[in-house]
Amino acid sequence: MLQLQTETEQYWTETFKITDDDVDHIFSVFLEEETPLSSSEIARRLIRYRIDKEAQHLRRQIDRGEIFQPQNAYETGQNVVFPALDYTVGKIVAQRPGDNPEYGEFTVLKVDFGSGKINEFASALQVPHKLNFDLDAVEQSGDIGTANADAIFDAYSDDIIYLIEERFQQEQDVVYFAGRWFLRSLLADVGLAHLHLAEAVLVMHEGQPLNTTAILKEIGLPQEINPRLQAFSLDHALFNDERFDEVGPAGQVLWCLRELEPEEVVTVPERLRYTSIDYDWRLLTDELAALEREIDDELSNLRSPVEQLDSVTFSLNFPHRRTGTLPLSSRVRHLFPTAYETTHILMALVDGQTGEEIQGWVVREHRYVYGLAEFYRHHRLPVGAYITVRRTDDPSRVVVNFSSYRPRTEWIKLAIPGEDGRLRFEEHKRSIGAEYDDLMALGADDLKAVDALWMPTNQPDRSLANLMRELMVELARLTPQRTVHAKTLYSAVNVLRRCPPGPIFATLVARPEFKHVGGPYWRVT
Repeated sequence: MLQLQTETEQYWTETFKITDDDVDHIFSVFLEEETPLSSSEIARRLIRYRIDKEAQHLRRQIDRGEIFQPQNAYETGQNVVFPALDYTVGKIVAQRPGDNPEYGEFTVLKVDFGSGKINEFASALQVPHKLNFDLDAVEQSGDIGTANADAIFDAYSDDIIYLIEERFQQEQDVVYFAGRWFLRSLLADVGLAHLHLAEAVLVMHEGQPLNTTAILKEIGLPQEINPRLQAFSLDHALFNDERFDEVGPAGQVLWCLRELEPEEVVTVPERLRYTSIDYDWRLLTDELAALEREIDDELSNLRSPVEQLDSVTFSLNFPHRRTGTLPLSSRVRHLFPTAYETTHILMALVDGQTGEEIQGWVVREHRYVYGLAEFYRHHRLPVGAYITVRRTDDPSRVVVNFSSYRPRTEWIKLAIPGEDGRLRFEEHKRSIGAEYDDLMALGADDLKAVDALWMPTNQPDRSLANLMRELMVELARLTPQRTVHAKTLYSAVNVLRRCPPGPIFATLVARPEFKHVGGPYWRVT
């Protein structure tokens, strides 16, 4: 059987490396096709190239009539090609009769491969051998180089693509955008005038995103240029101009002007900004660690669950309620679209109560989704409301919902600014029409006054422990046991300072002024 090296597993898993010749071939493909290619498309072409290259090499050897087969006889001094040794050429320097009753009469060839080492091979064998093949049949059938490139791609594409991308990242003339590669030197010329026109087109659409094709229709690149190359060249130019922002989910390219994007997308809202606090996570008891996972704050750096659900429910905290955002926490983030190069992704948030579509912005770098302020206000959702996020068949559309019921009057904690500049809490009746976590629930009648107490603005050096103590004293007044649930404390702290549960819970354990009284409840000593 005549087997090419490119038909073996070892070739693609151990031997295969990206060579300069491979790179030159792909560059020539770019030049001939004038089309940007994905890593998968490049891998398929490279596999086919390697198969064809080996087949051509083998045909040249066959034409010389010197392919080694155990069934044939050879002469001393003859050069012979060994396919099983990667087509290495060896010179027959001696022969002797073979001695093995199982095989009958045969000849042992002594072959010198030029390294000074002599190897021996059996020839003139009268018994079948796997290295034998019908040379005439192979030549007539044309089966040389017909290895299944698709099957090779299916089996080894991950490794091949990894090596391609690793090499292309080192090539100065190679550019990458939205999952495709091309040569910088072959890009269509997109000048400053074209970019000004693109800006004007986006201004006319008042901040609404446009795909590259729509922009191309207005700016007039030469029509003789391949349309895919036109789009890639414009994308590359827009991406490298600070005025433009690519906001499409993975698989789509959509362009906006940065200056027309919401301020809360371009700049992290103050309520969501967190200055990292060092703490010893080992202080958290199993109970507190479980509570941290239950809260699932996006700043907790928790690992995403192995089983990723199509629908996730969480409690809305004060910072996200105030800014009209929702967290990209460990359980939620997989429900929202990703993108190739951008950190801002435009998408549709569907109101689960009304079916209305809301323009939403995924800000993955800072782990939040913006665009729900009106949704929260319209449905009068309190802090602590259970919000449910559900995926749809369209990755760029996500349903945001809550469990509603006929509004009823319930007691709820209200945050009230005191005259001394500290936050007080009082129980008041309010009408609520959504299920909520009563341990997290908070309200505020005078939001502007509460905002004025936000610590990063007026008390940046105030310690977390002192803040916790003041809030616990206030919260304890509302219960006969004078205790505070750890989750309630987390909710209250975040009215005044953005902080994940970890540092709060660790401070409860570490500081002597906080006493554990059983379960998740604590008291100030």
